[in-house]
Amino acid sequence: MHILLIHQAFAALDEPGGTRHHELARFLARQGHRVSIIASPVSYLTGKDTHGARIEEDADGNVKIYRSYTYTALHKSFIHRIFSFLSFMISSFFKSLSIKNVDLVWGTTPPIFQAATAWLVSRIKRVPFLLEVRDLWPEFAIAVGVLKNPNLIKLSYWLEKFLYRRADRIVVNSPGFISHISQKGGKNISLVPNGSDISFFECRNAQKTREELGWSDKFIVLYAGAHGMSNDLGVVLQAAKLLKNHRDIHFVLLGDGKEKLNLISEAEQLNLQNLTFLDPVPKNKVSEILSAADACIAILKPIEMYKTTYPNKVFDYMAARKPVILAIDGVIRDVVEKAGCGLSCKPGDPKALADGCLNLYNNQNKAISMGNNGYEYLKIHFDREKIALDLFGVMKEMVNLRG
Repeated sequence: MHILLIHQAFAALDEPGGTRHHELARFLARQGHRVSIIASPVSYLTGKDTHGARIEEDADGNVKIYRSYTYTALHKSFIHRIFSFLSFMISSFFKSLSIKNVDLVWGTTPPIFQAATAWLVSRIKRVPFLLEVRDLWPEFAIAVGVLKNPNLIKLSYWLEKFLYRRADRIVVNSPGFISHISQKGGKNISLVPNGSDISFFECRNAQKTREELGWSDKFIVLYAGAHGMSNDLGVVLQAAKLLKNHRDIHFVLLGDGKEKLNLISEAEQLNLQNLTFLDPVPKNKVSEILSAADACIAILKPIEMYKTTYPNKVFDYMAARKPVILAIDGVIRDVVEKAGCGLSCKPGDPKALADGCLNLYNNQNKAISMGNNGYEYLKIHFDREKIALDLFGVMKEMVNLRG
């Protein structure tokens, strides 16, 4: 089988950002299939062109990554962001036409525009179209206040329904999305949840990493991921302020995003000596830093729609055996509570977050036990290899039905 994935925000394993799709592609390649990926040369996390237009190939030759032109001013403003999306939408379409003998086109959203390209390419090539929904766009963009223009909202809703109704199959990474998509006309929906590859987090020398980072005498509370509007990291800064007299507790924010400079400025104004910002690192380096943490934060703004999400970082924390301090309600809270792998805090509440951190600091054996609980639960329910098998099963069925 030859699978074509169109994904602007794709991140390879040696890049910062979410690497779910590279991990899944490598699994498919190990099963003897070919995966061609059309991706942006511009990092979705940092907004920097780190590749240029080129072709990258895995050692076994079964995964090829084609970097397609993208307008670079991704993080300047919402309008620049739209230009970035549209530029990739167009360039990836023409790049797709040059890739031959495709059996299935895999489109993913957000951004939703690249999924429209995937649909069109699938129809030109007369192959099945698999739509993967990772976020409920435009609902999330409207809820957080990023998308405000009435005409753009109307167009976005139309495009969302168009794609849901024309996809041959839809896969979602959270059970919270299924009802919304069904109401918009989506059919043949399968859950292929977020998860994590346990092998990335094994055999790490945590003590060495702690010494290198100067954390040997600290209780490290780590956030790893995007620094955007949705992530509500101002609440983490306020929690750090509340705990500034607990000098053993130190907060670390690892990653990048359009809000990072604002957060650094705010931390300086608050004179937070108990908080450090770290630049983003590739996935294989993230595992080393996670191994050195004592607890990890997952947080989103207290918006009703975010109750539907399965944030990938929670599963990485579980794979790394770290207790989760969760400031998100909804379906991911159900996972954390069933696994017994962390504490739930009221979203948007700095004191609740600070109390959660203090609770684990004062009960460090409990924190270690929670981390182990998460690891065992993840192995059963959210191991990336098992998830990849489920995804392959969906793809195989689609191709067989088409003949």
